[in-house]
Amino acid sequence: MNAQILITHGTVLTLGAQNQVIHDGALLIEGDKIAAIGTSAELGAAHKGVEVIDAKGRIVMPGFICAHHHLYSTLCCGLASKPGANFVEVLENLWWKLDRALTLEDTVVSAQIPILRAIRSGTTTIFDHHAAPNAIRGGLDAIADVVLESGVRASLCYEVTDRNGQQGTDDGIAESRAFLDRAKADKSGRLHGLVGLHAAMTISQPTLDKCVALVRDYDSGFHVHVAEGQADQDDSLAKYGKRVVERLNAAGALGKKTMAIHCIHIDDHEIDLLRETNTTVVHNPQSNMNNAVGAARIIDMIQKGIRVGLGTDGMTSDMREEARCGLWLRHHTHQDPRVGFMEIGTMLTQTNAAIASDAFGQTIGALEVGAAADVIISDHIPFTPIDSNNVLGHILFGVTAAPIDTTIAAGKVLMKNKELLTMDAEKICAKAAELSPKTWERFAAL
Repeated sequence: MNAQILITHGTVLTLGAQNQVIHDGALLIEGDKIAAIGTSAELGAAHKGVEVIDAKGRIVMPGFICAHHHLYSTLCCGLASKPGANFVEVLENLWWKLDRALTLEDTVVSAQIPILRAIRSGTTTIFDHHAAPNAIRGGLDAIADVVLESGVRASLCYEVTDRNGQQGTDDGIAESRAFLDRAKADKSGRLHGLVGLHAAMTISQPTLDKCVALVRDYDSGFHVHVAEGQADQDDSLAKYGKRVVERLNAAGALGKKTMAIHCIHIDDHEIDLLRETNTTVVHNPQSNMNNAVGAARIIDMIQKGIRVGLGTDGMTSDMREEARCGLWLRHHTHQDPRVGFMEIGTMLTQTNAAIASDAFGQTIGALEVGAAADVIISDHIPFTPIDSNNVLGHILFGVTAAPIDTTIAAGKVLMKNKELLTMDAEKICAKAAELSPKTWERFAAL
């Protein structure tokens, strides 16, 4: 029999289609799935002798999902770079120098630190977009090994781009193919692959065509930055006479399995194309504000029927922090405090769940029988009434303000009583402290 864990005496938020609040609730985990949900009295009587985690009245809910991350950004913490007056200068002065400075060893610790932070903040699923032009081959395998060792689940890709020469382009495509093979063969249910593209402005038409062919070979999708800055549109119009979304659509790069990240500088026609192709958009409010690139028209997109998820773009691994920032950005952008609450709350708890469920081929982001056992316990003990009608209020203003006590992914306890069980934070940070000065030296020399 698979190992069983019984979580009792929690305020269980099932989310998902049923969206129930079960007071003094319990759930039974068997293997990597949820086997039963009910009251503590019911499940406690029916399942004697199993491992019990007492939630002590705290919130029990599905783990959070980050729909766009850059794990490799880790080693830039505290790094001084020449200030960029616009988005392209930010890329040139910071990100494109950092990714070229990374070694394969850097890639490992750059993945370990944000993943352990994800566990601490209750994020159990990550969609990552990797770049390391001088350590391309084997990079996704290295990240995947960290993912499997840590216990989280992740969708990985390498960003193909032409900005590092033909060899870099060829290696990026080869790395993508190799990891798609690994993801296809994976039996854990915790690895998924996409074909990464940096952005239209650094992808030639021949390269884009090769990547479209790769996606078709594997029945996969793209993970691509779209019109994050106006420069992306300017480049596309100047070189191809098409706007970014138009160009991607003409090449066959859009579709249900493609994730279009940011989509800030797009027009009504491009929004219509995203809707018509069932392409997913991912909003990253903290990064957009940090880079001063603008605010995506997510309300318009959602009203048009586009699936819009929420990511961090490497700014953090904490989806609670991202959601709150996203809500404030809506209020500020629309100059109306009524705007954004339902949309941001839904993106965090439902849309990201749908994105992950489609990618991994199982129910993720909902507590229901047969769903993935990705469960967190938050220190938020509801001190005001809670029911299915005000769950989002308790998540955005209660769960976001309280530490995460326990994190479980695929039925495995990754953190309990705030103690990491699958990762040694002190050892990992010590290794990063050893490597980062050398990384910064390479950065400064570029």
